[in-house]
Amino acid sequence: MWLSGAKVVLPDRVLPVASLRLEGERVAEVREGRVAGGLPLEGLTLVPGVVDLHGDTLERELEPRPGVSLPLEVALEAWEARALGAGITTAYVAVSFWDGAAGVRAPEKSLEIVQGLWHLREGLTLDLRVHARYEVSRPQGEWAVEQALEEGLVHLLSLMDHTPGQGQFRNLEAYVAYMSRWLGRSPEEVAQGLSPTQVAWGALEGLVQRAKARGVVLASHDDDTPERVALMAGLGVRISEFPLTLAAAQAARGHGMWVVMGAPNALRGGSHNGNLSALEALGHGLLHALATDYHPASALRAAFALAGQGLLPLEKAVALVSLHPAQAVGLADRGALLPGLRADLVVLREAPFAVLGVFVRGRPALLRGKMAEVLHG
Repeated sequence: MWLSGAKVVLPDRVLPVASLRLEGERVAEVREGRVAGGLPLEGLTLVPGVVDLHGDTLERELEPRPGVSLPLEVALEAWEARALGAGITTAYVAVSFWDGAAGVRAPEKSLEIVQGLWHLREGLTLDLRVHARYEVSRPQGEWAVEQALEEGLVHLLSLMDHTPGQGQFRNLEAYVAYMSRWLGRSPEEVAQGLSPTQVAWGALEGLVQRAKARGVVLASHDDDTPERVALMAGLGVRISEFPLTLAAAQAARGHGMWVVMGAPNALRGGSHNGNLSALEALGHGLLHALATDYHPASALRAAFALAGQGLLPLEKAVALVSLHPAQAVGLADRGALLPGLRADLVVLREAPFAVLGVFVRGRPALLRGKMAEVLHG
């Protein structure tokens, strides 16, 4: 199948008018100009599918309101439709293991979710992978993470520390408000339960070694100081996701780590809670990739916004949500529109911005508007 006459975004340049041939599950050829007999896509743009390393939205589908839970298969159907609609073709779904949390973040429930995802993932269109988030300040939940690792259910493991008084929650009032929402308890109850916590980082060595032995990529979450980054690097962490300060992001780059920021942060022009701006990180040459975090549609929109503002060439902006995330986790078979790679791609209209078509492994997974008319004649 030829997709003909579109603007095609390659890793190193943009072809204003080009055609792309799909053969089976792969991109077979990219050619400048139009091809007779191909699907006519004049005025549209082809980009690689989004590789999302951190998306929290399945938790929201599973528990749309505090104390209200839905079956995994119901939540997963709605979640995939939203992800495909945003151009996501590879998704590292974040599942939090947080002892003391209620609902979807309780370790026993998190393990159940991960096991269920592996049972259901083969029936999905996109490539779902598991991003296990382990709350190190609540080590009683480690057993569930270990079980998930033992069963080979984890692709990416991030170490997060939400101890009050540091990191994301340097402001104790912010911590109380956040935990009140997640635990379904009053702020007064959460405040009364506060107690000093000392994370035993050395005790993580066994867990980290088991993860690495299974080929699981390690990430750190919300690094706030160069010292914390150095500690994470010493454990073998390859990805620093959402560093809170410029100093932490600089340290991560110095240790050879991938710096991943939130796409909503980049799209909005700043952090929603006053931490490091993705735009500031970009300005210092510290931004390697963007993840959707809490808003799937922000990935491609952020990439095109960065290019539209003249902050990056379009091909480099698109690489932030496709090629670079794939490289960060060692997926060499995707992330770019190049012959031989998986035919995971998005057909979009730039103005007004809209995802019109998504192909996963060369097959249409989503068709809207002009794309549906073109393909079905």
